[in-house]
Amino acid sequence: MEEFITRGFAATRLDDIAKRAGVAKGTIYLHFKDKESMFEELVRIVIVPVVARLTALPPPVGSVRDLIEAFAGNFLKEVIGTRRGDLVRLIVAEGPRFPSVADFYYREVVSRGIAGMRTLIELGIARGEIREKDLARYPQIMIAPAMIAVIWQSLFARHAPLDAQDMLRVHLDLIFGERRTT
Repeated sequence: MEEFITRGFAATRLDDIAKRAGVAKGTIYLHFKDKESMFEELVRIVIVPVVARLTALPPPVGSVRDLIEAFAGNFLKEVIGTRRGDLVRLIVAEGPRFPSVADFYYREVVSRGIAGMRTLIELGIARGEIREKDLARYPQIMIAPAMIAVIWQSLFARHAPLDAQDMLRVHLDLIFGERRTT
């Protein structure tokens, strides 16, 4: 992961990965057919489990908003300021030049996250927690603050730190209505 994050997908060489791992380059080929398959496995190990938690959530006992806040809070903690976030930023940056990597990431991560979020949105609509029914057609709207936070962290945080948790709260207030405190 460090080699890919430091050098980018294009510039990372299996020789450098082998050297960092303290193994011969041939050892890598015992487990991976090429750099792309190694990168895919890295994504499966590092990112897919975070998204899988969304699709494995039990039916909510509380509100849909509570469930989304809990998932988003974990996402922010486990991705935004971590090496996982660096990996997501790498895919955003280099995906257009490597369509097969972007396609893999879409299949393994994005499509699963969108499906899980759509399910929660539909539940929120059915329960009357979400009034805007078209939100189910665009679950990307619900995920947008997390993506903004990932990108902001790498580009602008040193100029203007972003409180991603508070931005998420404001975003959810727009969708669910302002949370009342008792």
